[in-house]
Amino acid sequence: MEILICVGSSCHLKGSYDVINLFKDAVKKNNLENKVTLRGTFCLGKCASSGVTIKVDNEIITGVTPDNFENVFNKYVLKK
Repeated sequence: MEILICVGSSCHLKGSYDVINLFKDAVKKNNLENKVTLRGTFCLGKCASSGVTIKVDNEIITGVTPDNFENVFNKYVLKK
């Protein structure tokens, strides 16, 4: 599974580095280091949305924040 996390200027201002660190911690905590690849990327074309935009495999998810991170991780990473 590949997870791309936008680090473009818009997402950077919305906290992309916090989201990256949450992903790193969650991947490690769930022993998914050999199954999940995290990558930073530039614009995924959803700059107008609130929160950070990520792409899990081929699905774009918008509005990721530290507050909803756990739900996003459970839905898009753990349940796949």
